[in-house]
Amino acid sequence: MFSAESFSAVVLADGQFPIHERPLALLRSVPTIVCCDASAIKLKQFGLEPTAIVGDMDSLPADLQQQWADIIYHKEDQDYNDLSKAVNWCFARGLRRLAILGATGLREDHTLGNIGHLVRFARMGLRVRMITDTGVFTPLLESSQLESYQGQQVSIFSPNPKTRITSTGLQYALMNQTLPELWSGTLNCSLSSVFGLDFNPGPLVVYQMH
Repeated sequence: MFSAESFSAVVLADGQFPIHERPLALLRSVPTIVCCDASAIKLKQFGLEPTAIVGDMDSLPADLQQQWADIIYHKEDQDYNDLSKAVNWCFARGLRRLAILGATGLREDHTLGNIGHLVRFARMGLRVRMITDTGVFTPLLESSQLESYQGQQVSIFSPNPKTRITSTGLQYALMNQTLPELWSGTLNCSLSSVFGLDFNPGPLVVYQMH
C-alpha cells in the first residue's frame, strides 16, 4: 500500500508509540522525522534522532530542551495542537507527502481530534496518511480508487452527513447513500485488489486495516 519512497517526512505524534512493523519500518527508512513535543523522547528510546521537534514544549523536560535546542521550534499558539503545528512546519518547508504516526492511543479525545485534522491537512494540498498499529486512515476530497486486497476490513467516515456515496468493490455496497452517523459506514470489507468511492460533496476519511 505504501513504502518509504511514498513519503517525504514522518510526523511522530505523542500518542501510543508504534509497535507494528509497518509504521516502524517507516520510522527507520524515512530520513526526515518531525516530532511533536515529547514524542522525541520515545523516538530517542527507539534509537533514532529527530530532525525537528515542534510544539509548545509543555511536556519536554528543560534539560532535553537544552540538549535539542538547535532543532526545537517552539510554537505557543493554542488554536492548534502539536500535531497541526508539526504538519504546518512540514508544509512551510515544502514537505508535502506525510506519514503521521503515534497519533492514536492513550487518550481517545486526542485520537478523535487527530483523525479529525486529516481533512484539513488534505485541503492544504498535502498527501497525508495516518498509520496506526492496526491500519491506515486516508482523507479523500474527491472520488477515488483505493488499493486494497480481498478481505481487507474497511470503514468509511463522512464528516458531512449530506455527502452521497456510491461504492464499488465493497461487500456492503453503498448506492447514492449518506452516512448520517459516525458509525454508519464502519465494518465493511473489500472484495478485491481495489475498491472505489464516488461521492459528492465530500470529504471522506477511509480506514483500511493492515
